[in-house]
Amino acid sequence: MNPILNSIGTVFIPVSNIEEARNWYCDILGLPVDSEILFGHLYVLPMNGTGIVLDSRIYSKDNIFKTPPFHLNTNNIEQAYEYMKSKNVEFTTEIEHNHWFTFKDPDGNHVMVCQC
Repeated sequence: MNPILNSIGTVFIPVSNIEEARNWYCDILGLPVDSEILFGHLYVLPMNGTGIVLDSRIYSKDNIFKTPPFHLNTNNIEQAYEYMKSKNVEFTTEIEHNHWFTFKDPDGNHVMVCQC
């Protein structure tokens, strides 16, 4: 019997400033900023499903994600794109195949939004 489960518990994102990253991710995800920063360098975003942990201890310019390590879900890709445009993000693609787009967080990590 294999003791390793076939599920992802969480994804760690390297960020340079934990407070600024927490505020930015909570803003784009519509989450309250009400959890504490753990150990001075970790913030656990309250997600549905697979978790996201922001971590300033693992940050370096060499560690940022140059391709998206995950995607955030949406039910309407056009509305999601317009919403992110209103947040003045740096897009790395337009909407592709009427299904997904990518952008950068303030540290340069690439993030994808995909219509489910």
